[in-house]
Amino acid sequence: MSGIDVKGTVAAGYEDVREEFAAVLNNPDEGPDHSAQLAAYVRGELVVDLWGGPEIEADSLTPVYSSTKGAAYLVVALLVQDGVLELDREVASYWPEFGAQGKDRLTLRDLLAHRAGLVGADAGFTAEELADDRVVAERLAGQAPYWTPGTQAGYHAYVIGALAGEVVRRVTGRSIQEVYEERVRAPYGLDFFVGLPDAEIPRVLDTLPMAPTADQQAEIAANPGSAHSLTGIAFNLNAEKPTDIVEAGNSYALRANGQLSFGGVASARGLAGMYRAILGDGVEPLLTERTLADFGRIHFDGTDLVAGERSVFGAGFVALSAERYPVLGHGAIGHSGAAGSMAFADPRQRIAYGYNRRRFAYPGGAAPENVHLVRAIVRAASA
Repeated sequence: MSGIDVKGTVAAGYEDVREEFAAVLNNPDEGPDHSAQLAAYVRGELVVDLWGGPEIEADSLTPVYSSTKGAAYLVVALLVQDGVLELDREVASYWPEFGAQGKDRLTLRDLLAHRAGLVGADAGFTAEELADDRVVAERLAGQAPYWTPGTQAGYHAYVIGALAGEVVRRVTGRSIQEVYEERVRAPYGLDFFVGLPDAEIPRVLDTLPMAPTADQQAEIAANPGSAHSLTGIAFNLNAEKPTDIVEAGNSYALRANGQLSFGGVASARGLAGMYRAILGDGVEPLLTERTLADFGRIHFDGTDLVAGERSVFGAGFVALSAERYPVLGHGAIGHSGAAGSMAFADPRQRIAYGYNRRRFAYPGGAAPENVHLVRAIVRAASA
């Protein structure tokens, strides 16, 4: 196939995955500067390790936006497994100030399942505030919820990490970023940073803005949305200076602080490697089968008040087999990122997956090509 060359390797039997990835890179709707990475482990073996496109290399890092949330949820899961946190205990018992404005009965389980009703703040956040999880948590502790906590769900896009992070800080005296670095990233040697060291900056490629086709641009123009809707509040469009998500993901402060909702940077290898560590295939497992099952079981399945469509949440992690990836086994957990990244662990088929792309995907969230790439990997693994 002419056009963008695919670099890297696949194990025997995974040649179709390479062809599918080549088709992704050379999709005419993406343009000539499209670049991406794909990595997958099956039963502990790195069977797919591919990349291609201008500037990108195997060890390049890019902003992974909400795929960062998976790292935050993993730390919470570890602390639940340790007996330090309890999913069915009220958040206010750990963080008393959170109980204001009728939020005193909300459990940690419901908080992680995006049921707190705290998708943002009435006046929004400045860019400096949004980059600092402690400031976000302090603001939201006194914020009135947008629905009765625990009764409905809506994606807490920019703030769920700050809320979970404050619970962890109140109980342990440490940040999620610190625990993640000590227990996950460093011991497993992962290129998935939540709090980017300056020494790693030369490896980072900024996210490129979306390049919609004419039809896609018309669709965007026809659905401008309201800054003061739940969607607008969740994405901080109600602020005096509305957040530009590409600009935010590329900001030094967000990356350096390791903003827990969408401030992580990673390679595809790093994304897949974290979920391989969760499964424990070929490495010491981070989570027991019991913990993995509890965090992966469905805690909410219904209409998301922010997204306006169906969402299926576990305890933070997205329950993927019930959402858009029916080829995955029951109990598969993971998270996507706004620019198009995707990462997950499938405990039944023993697959750990990471996908990363540089240009922001239309319409945001897990890029559509993930469906085809995941299907190809599952087909090869089953064979």
